[in-house]
Order: sequence, then structure tokens, then C-alpha cells
Amino acid sequence: METINYVHPRDQIVEIMQRIYGYGMTTTSGGNLSVLDSNGDMWISPGSVDKGTLHREDIVCVKADGTVEGRHKPSSEFPFHRAIYKMRPDIRAILHAHPPALVSFSITGQIPNTYVHPTAKMICGTVGYAPYEVPGSEALGKQVSNAFAEGHSTILLENHGACTAGATLLQAFQRFETLDFCARLINSALQLGTPYYLSETDLEFSQIDRNADFRPAVLEEHSSEEMELRYQMSLLVRRAYRQKLFTSTEGTFAVRIDKNSFLITPRELDRGGLRPEDLILVKGSTFEAGHKISRATWFFKAIFDAQPEINSLIIANPPNLMGYCVSRKPFDPRVIPESYILLREVPSFPFGTHFRDCRKVTSVVSPRYPVIMIENDCILSSGRTLLEAFDRMEVAEYSAKATINARALGGMKPINDKQVADLVKAFKLIP
Repeated sequence: METINYVHPRDQIVEIMQRIYGYGMTTTSGGNLSVLDSNGDMWISPGSVDKGTLHREDIVCVKADGTVEGRHKPSSEFPFHRAIYKMRPDIRAILHAHPPALVSFSITGQIPNTYVHPTAKMICGTVGYAPYEVPGSEALGKQVSNAFAEGHSTILLENHGACTAGATLLQAFQRFETLDFCARLINSALQLGTPYYLSETDLEFSQIDRNADFRPAVLEEHSSEEMELRYQMSLLVRRAYRQKLFTSTEGTFAVRIDKNSFLITPRELDRGGLRPEDLILVKGSTFEAGHKISRATWFFKAIFDAQPEINSLIIANPPNLMGYCVSRKPFDPRVIPESYILLREVPSFPFGTHFRDCRKVTSVVSPRYPVIMIENDCILSSGRTLLEAFDRMEVAEYSAKATINARALGGMKPINDKQVADLVKAFKLIP
């Protein structure tokens, strides 16, 4: 996705709607998005038009004087978009849709607890609640705008889904996506047991900048090997986003170039549209000037230094596997032969272990234990290559989904010890 500030509102709306629809967070007829122009015009998605095939020509412009321009009528939810903009002059974009995970909360009158993950509260802010009213009515507009007037930028609508807002449509989308991510994590954890939540102290502790040893520098030499790795890594980052291993705000990838340098994803850039030039070269204790270095840079460097056989690392939050992290239940990878061959055992660490004593983690992450979990935080996958680390993360998530689904069928019957021993022997796995 191009830098959002330089993209016409029509194209912003089409791009974000494609993401929402492609991610399964809206239906053909559901969802509406708008952007408020600097001159007071509102660009808004149309009503009664297929959201799966939306084109820029479909986007409607409601002029500041109320005149409507376009070949369609504006969304039936136009009244609450207009009411929110009048109530909150700091808001310039609004998103409303009905993703199943959030609907499951809205129809039970509950709000997903954003303390399920260390960055969710920071992205979503406080989450408000708007009582039910008839869709498209002025009464609904009043209920929703009143919730936004309380200072929230993320709202759950009773029996209706969610509405988020921001200074840009991308920011509104990231709030929406993150709240949905929290709902899916909680739902997965509930199928396994009881979700655990972080404290305010935990959140503050996780946000401490631990990259003090790194400084920006102009790094002028870029080898052809580095350029190829940038290309391959950016492809896999975008693929991880499409596969729901990453969200637009969460997911870190790194690959070693040589003993002293590696590439890593930046902080705060949209994972769904990451380009080769967005990746950051880290060389020793320096990194490319002009970039926001990932918060995990120090951690990845510690692993690379401790484990010379590891060349690639991924931190991700796939929702099914994160269900195990959030419920703090052990994950058994003895699902199918591929699962055990690629994952082996999957050790789990208490939240904050890598912050308090990094060596406890770096001494375990290895070719013998290539995938680990950190409670309420992330899954870390490693490999000799970019693709191997990615494959392991993907297999881990698919396996977790299978084990959760198996609970409704009576529970998983894992591969037994004899079968495991046969796999170790047949595939020459590290004992």
C-alpha cells in the first residue's frame, strides 16, 4: 500500500475495503468507510454495492454543502459518519464493519479486553460501547457520536459490529484490525481454558526501549546479496500478512546477511505493503539512518550472536497459536508428521522472560528448539533460511488451529512416542 497521505481518498477506501473483505471481516453488503477532506467534503463507500469488487469510481463524494456526487447513493450509515465528524474535529476517517469475532462480543454485550496483548491498548485506546439503534437512522448516529464524544476512537456497537476512527483511514483500520485480533485471541483462548490478561505494569515494562546500544549511521555499501534478501523478505512479510500471521502493525522478520549484519522490519510501518527499501540494515551496533528501528532489534541480535546456525527469525501473533499463549496452555506439536518434523517441541516462557533474562531464551532457541512461545506476547520461529522460518510459523499456526478444532470432536490423539522415535530416525532429526 502506498504512503496513505499521498493517496486519493477514493483509492484509500478501495484499498482498505479490499483488506477488510479479503480478511473475512465484512461481507458483500456489509461495511462502510469514509474520509473527510480538508475542504469539508466527505468521501464515503456506496450503499448496496458489492464490497468484494469495489472500484474507485464507486466511491461517493458528499460535498460540504450536502450535494452528492457519484453514480451511487452514499452508505446508509452516512448519518453516523456525519455525526461523528461534527462531534470530533480531530477525526478524519471512519470505518464500520461486522467481523464475526467482534460481532460475537457485540451480541453478548461484552468488550474485548485489549490487555490480552502488550501493544493492543496502545493502538486501540479505550474502547467505548454504543447501545443498539436502527441501522442508518439518526438515532444510531446520535448513539455512536455520543460514544466518540467521550473520547474513544474505538467503539463496539450493540448487536451491530464495531466502528473505529482516526486521523487517517489506515489508523482507523489498524484500530479496527487490532480490536478484532484481540477478540480472536480471546475466543481461541476460551476454547482452551481461561484467558490471562496483562497488568498496566506489564504494558509499561514491555514498551521500554531496549535499543540504547544502537545508533543511526549512513550505511552506503549494499551488496547484491543484501538486495536479493530485501526482495525475498519483503515478499514474505506481505505474505505473512495475507496468511494472517501478521497484522498491519505487528510482526517482525529478520535475516542474517553475515556474521556482523542483518536486515529487520521497521517499527510502525504497515506490514501489508512493506517494500524492500523499508527494511533496515543493522551492522554491528549501527542501523540505517532515516528509519525507525524495530523494538525487537536488540533481541534478534542477541539470538543471532548466541546461535550462529540460525539465519532467520520471525516474531508473529497467529491467532490460534496465540490462543495457547493467552490461555497459557502447553501446545503439543505431535499433530501430523510434518508438524513434529518442523517444530519438534515448542517451549513456552512466562511473559517478559526475554526482557528480564534474555539468556534464558537465547540459550533455548536453536535448531533443536526452532519455535518458542512467550505468554501473552508472541511466537518466535527460527530457521536457516527466510522460507524455513516462515514455513515453521505457518505450520505451527495450522497445527494449532487443527488441535483447537479437534476439541469439539473429542480431543487430539497425538503421535505416540514410538512414532516420534521413528520420525527422529527417518529424518535424522537432532535427538
